[in-house]
Amino acid sequence: ATKIPFRLNQNQALLTFEDEEVAQRLTKMSKHSVNLDNRTANVAVRPFGLEMGFQFELHVTVSGKKINVSEIPELPIAKDWMRDKLELNFYRTEQGGGGEIENVSYNKESGTAVITFLRAGASNNFVGCTKYPFCAEGRCFKLSVSPHFDYHLRKFQPYCGVSKKTILLKGIPEVEEDEESVQDMIEIHFQKPSNGGGEIEKIKYISKGAAYVCFEE
Repeated sequence: ATKIPFRLNQNQALLTFEDEEVAQRLTKMSKHSVNLDNRTANVAVRPFGLEMGFQFELHVTVSGKKINVSEIPELPIAKDWMRDKLELNFYRTEQGGGGEIENVSYNKESGTAVITFLRAGASNNFVGCTKYPFCAEGRCFKLSVSPHFDYHLRKFQPYCGVSKKTILLKGIPEVEEDEESVQDMIEIHFQKPSNGGGEIEKIKYISKGAAYVCFEE
């Protein structure tokens, strides 16, 4: 699931409780009198929902027929000729190649190529091989070799995230105490069962500016 950030503005706080029943009970009360720095502050409790996000499954598999090749040197030869040299070089089984090749996709500008072998499992010959010898124009080079990954996106769908265990406090007044002290006072108030509260899993209070908070499913 993609993480949709929630903007927490100045003089607001988010409280996530261990028990969702506590959060729902406090939300129904809507207003709370909280003792902050020897003064009573009436703060509003609001439920909230995140903006629309998306969830999906990303399946990654290592191709048994393809490998990625990079750091191919730029040589004064035609593109087709270079492609043929790459095919011949990676075909050679005596130096650890993968045998018969189905296709070579070569990009001269980036110095990269994707080599597809005819035999399934041929790419296993290159497991643990990060450098592969390549000879052309009377010179020898070491090309970088890496596995080729196939990506499949499945079950892509939008969703609206709503946290049943979290409440939003609004209208917290500015006091002389520092942000951490005010956060502690808020936490103490909403942990007490006598105030309708309970055990707090997480709290975030902002006295100035804003913060972006992400929720996990």
